[in-house]
Amino acid sequence: MSLGREVREKAARLGIELPVEAEMLFNKHAVLLEEWNRLMNLTRIPEEEMADKHFLDSVSVLVVPQIRRAVRVIDIGSGAGFPGIPLKSACPEMHITLVDSLGKRVKFLEAVVDKLGFENAVCLHGRAEELGQAPEHREKYDAALARAVAGLPVLCEYLLPLVRVGGTAAAMKGPGGRGEVEEASKALQTLGGEVVDIVEITLPSGDQRQIIVMEKVSSTPREYPRRPGIPQKRPLV
Repeated sequence: MSLGREVREKAARLGIELPVEAEMLFNKHAVLLEEWNRLMNLTRIPEEEMADKHFLDSVSVLVVPQIRRAVRVIDIGSGAGFPGIPLKSACPEMHITLVDSLGKRVKFLEAVVDKLGFENAVCLHGRAEELGQAPEHREKYDAALARAVAGLPVLCEYLLPLVRVGGTAAAMKGPGGRGEVEEASKALQTLGGEVVDIVEITLPSGDQRQIIVMEKVSSTPREYPRRPGIPQKRPLV
């Protein structure tokens, strides 16, 4: 069974129906990842575990209705393209912006976007703190996502400034995600966010995932996000 078929069948068990065309796109992404991973450190996940731990994990966020409905989506810390590229593969109508702070990873993302023939997909070399202050990105997205990037108080400052009022920020976490919500209460209040759901998922591998779903309920004050590096050094706690 191909990786793409495996991902599509396992997603169906989670209640996520993916288009047949996504199988080929998943396969192409995986092949490119294997090729480029020989040249740079994009992932330490072995090939036999990629279906679950990269691709299925990425599309699992589609169990969140607000993400399924989102048109303009930004993926912060995209790295090897997760979750943004599998989401675009699954939802061709989605306008996706992939952001990473490392130039060589952005070159990989650009190569994948080109090989997969994506339209309405942009790869940016930059920091969330910079984009959150840029007029063309600030409060312009229906949804902002991050997968395994930082603690929730820091993620709030990365994600919420990018989301329009009424939009959604989603932090894709492991089994301890729920425990970070109380710690992030000050950041949420300060930045205009509110946790509206914590979605718990068990992947077929048995791995536990929690998605912290935040609604943008009011505009983020102009002084946020702070300068690059400051949210990580001095989180709003």
